[in-house]
Amino acid sequence: MAYENLLYEKRDRIGFITFNRPKVLNALNHKTMEELRDVLLAARDDDEVRVLILTGAGEKSFVAGADISELAVQTPVGGKETAAFGQNVLQLLETIGKPSIAAINGFALGGGCEVALACSMRLASKTAKLGQPEVKLGIMTGYGGSQRLSRLCGKGVAHELCLTGEMISAEEAHRIGLVNHVYEPPGLLPAAEALAKKIIANAPISVKFTMEAIERGTEMPLAEGQYLETTLFGLCAATEDMREGTRAFLEKRTAQFRGK
Repeated sequence: MAYENLLYEKRDRIGFITFNRPKVLNALNHKTMEELRDVLLAARDDDEVRVLILTGAGEKSFVAGADISELAVQTPVGGKETAAFGQNVLQLLETIGKPSIAAINGFALGGGCEVALACSMRLASKTAKLGQPEVKLGIMTGYGGSQRLSRLCGKGVAHELCLTGEMISAEEAHRIGLVNHVYEPPGLLPAAEALAKKIIANAPISVKFTMEAIERGTEMPLAEGQYLETTLFGLCAATEDMREGTRAFLEKRTAQFRGK
């Protein structure tokens, strides 16, 4: 499928989504978010895709934020609708049932940081810079950044990044738990692919239900989260993959999972 602002490629059961507006550092506009939604819906229903990797075109930027030319003319109603649409797209990314890895190859600011936050995992190049600089423009996070950042890194970190609007380095992002790992630039995408392949080697239903337990369970009281986990565990126990996985372990061979 051809897109104006995205590149989408499938390889080795991985769907590669590349934000492709390098002349504006891959800034997000409404068209880009529409295309991202279309790609996510296609990937959700594609059995050939098990993991998504999101990155940016060029060497400077993952996504450097929202397209300021669109922001500058927002009305109150339009602004709310824009934020709601963006939140819905990133909610889809977060709950698609397939793991996503942000390969942050440069600036991940504003909406770009929010895209990364909605991914299951975040890997960063040593050259990456992350932040939520919206307050410097007289606005605030609109795609869920204040909520995901506070849940991921704590309220203190969220307040500091969202209220100062300052950028942080990849190393600092790793220290506070915003990114999982940091790599030299040439090693970023290979590391993301290696991580994806480790996930792909596991049972698809187990992966999907584990993601659901983490995403939904962390929003619940502990007892309810544990109940959700027991329910999903029971469903896993009824699958062909569970029988195959346990047999393969006892027979000392590699399991051949079928997602059933």
